Formats: sequence, C-alpha cells, structure tokens
Amino acid sequence: MRYPLKMTANLAKYIAGKRLRGTQKFPMVMMLEPLHACNLTCTGCGRIREYKATINEMLTVEECLAAADDSGAPVVSICGGEPMIYPEIGRLSSEILARGRHIILCTNGMFIRKRLHEFRPTSSFFWNVHLDGMERTHDLCVERDGVFREAIEGIKAAKAAGFLVCSNTTIYKETDLDEIAELYDYLDTLGVDGYMLSPAYGYAAVATKDIFMSRQDVRDKFRKALTLLDKYNLMVSPIYLDFLRGERELDCTAWGTPTFNPKGWKGPCYLITDGHYSSYQELIDKTPWEKYGPGNDPRCADCMMHVGFEPSPVLGAKRQLGDTWKMLKWQFSGRMGGNPKNSAHADRNDFGNGGGTPMPPPQDLVSSDGSLRVL
Repeated sequence: MRYPLKMTANLAKYIAGKRLRGTQKFPMVMMLEPLHACNLTCTGCGRIREYKATINEMLTVEECLAAADDSGAPVVSICGGEPMIYPEIGRLSSEILARGRHIILCTNGMFIRKRLHEFRPTSSFFWNVHLDGMERTHDLCVERDGVFREAIEGIKAAKAAGFLVCSNTTIYKETDLDEIAELYDYLDTLGVDGYMLSPAYGYAAVATKDIFMSRQDVRDKFRKALTLLDKYNLMVSPIYLDFLRGERELDCTAWGTPTFNPKGWKGPCYLITDGHYSSYQELIDKTPWEKYGPGNDPRCADCMMHVGFEPSPVLGAKRQLGDTWKMLKWQFSGRMGGNPKNSAHADRNDFGNGGGTPMPPPQDLVSSDGSLRVL
C-alpha cells in the first residue's frame, strides 16, 4: 500500500459523496497553521517573514477544531511555523483524530522525542519530517547545525514507538538528486513509510530568489528525479508527477488544499496572500479563482506546487481516461515501512496499533540508563 487502507477508503468515500451531491469546489486536505513561530529560519521558507508582524499570535485548540469542522476536509495537515512548539499540539491532534479525520503533522523533527509521549500510534496519523538532503546540505538549508541529527533521532524514536513516519523534501534549482536518492536509501533502513517531494516556489517574502526554478527547470529536474527515486515509496500521485515532468497539464485547484491560520482562511492559496476570510465558504465565494493560475497572474507563472496541482485530477480538473485505474494501481503498488532488505528488523511482520513498523530502539540510540540519546 502507498497509504494506509483506512485513509484511502475514507478519502474515496468522501469524494464520491461530494460528487453525488454535485459540489464543485471542496477541500481534500486542510492546511492548519496553529501558529507561525518557528525555532528555525530556513532559507526557502516564507512563513516567518510573511507573518513577522503577528509571529507571536496563535490559535486556540477550539478555533482550530471549529475551522476543521468548517472545512470538513478528511485530512488535516498540521503545519506552520513549527507545530511542535504549539503548547497543546498533543490535545489538538487527539481531538482532530476523535472527529474521524486523518493527520499529517509536518515538523522539522527537533521536538519529536521530547513530546512523543503526547501522541498515540494510529493508521490515521503520520509524522512528516522535512529533510532537504543529507546532514551537511540539510543543516545549511535550515541555517543551523545539528538539525539533521536531531530529526533522525526523532524518526528513530517515532518508528520505535510504532508510528507512521514520512519525509518531505523540497527540490531547489541546485538540489543534488543523487543526494536525495542517498537520503531515501538511508531513511528506508530506518523503516520510514514514504516520501513526499515538491518543487520549491518563489515566495515573495524570501529574499534569496536564485534557489527557485522556472517551469522548464522543474520539468527537467523531475524527469531526472523520477529515474532515481521511483523505486521508493513516493507519496506523490503519478498524475501530479506526470505534470511535473511536463507530460500533461493540470489546472490549479487551490481550494482543494485551503489554509487556515491565526488571520483566518488564507486566500487565494497556501503561497499567495491577497486576503483572509472568516469561513471556508467565504473563501470560496469571494475569491476570484479565474484570475489566478499560470497565464492569469504573473505570481503563478512558475508555480507547480503540490498544494495547487496535486488535488486537481482527483477533483475532476482535466481528468483523462484511465486516471482512476492509474491511481488505484499506484496506491496498491506501494511499500510502506522502508526496505526490508536493508532493515535490521526485516523479519518483523507486525504493524502495531498504528500501521507503522514497531522496531525496538537500536543500541546506538540508547544510553546506559535506557533513555534515548542525541547522536
């Protein structure tokens, strides 16, 4: 499986229900930003710069839950900022799961071990750890030494406890794809369940513009990327990958991944802010969607980000004959849990309460007093 069966089945049921009711615009993944504060200043991130004036503001758990209910999206991606510094991240996650939603918690990984006790493994919850390369490269990207090692310790601890874990990688103009393959090889040995990747986008709030790519740059880069990375459990739809390689066109469906943060519903999308709205429906009704997207707004010219385009074929934009079969084949051809040939625990066949591979902590991760240690 590419994703847990329960998540796949719930998404399929949700989409079918929306189509039967004739709903034209609806969310698949809600991007929930309970705060914008972060302990890092990553070179390619625009959030801490865009919301500098309100960096100390945060949502209450009740406001987050009300927004999740408002959107009705079956998947909630908790992001930010760094959500693991949100004081009530454990309770927030528990309450969202209790509503029958699925969570992808996006984190730099530095606080997983410290706060792991606030969470419980379930097939509806993924840790999503951002890694942009091996140790030296990643630490340069996040502008702090030691981040890669602490993130790896977090991944090991989460897998030891039976959690599902995936990684998320941003591909920049100078990204060494052979290094990303090396990263995936290493993460496979840790039992990581899947890999998300997406091209970088030129945030207006980011001063370093030469790290970003044009659409042609993206296509060239991802043609090479797929030859190197396709053997791993990529959690990126094959249709979106065809788009990234220039093999088909997709329309932007930003309403499929709406963002909610302390300012409200962010419009029109995760990357561009022309306004904030008090409800998801207001975002839908008041956003002039026809004015956005490549060819309409110059800010969208080179954008090929997953938040705008990956939901598009599922939401019915430019669907082609055979897309459904292609998606089903992709889902059932996946392999969660890393590469058993490289894993020290390849003989284990149990998946615990959460669908993750519950591996005991490796000896190099345990101190003499039995506690997990930093590398």
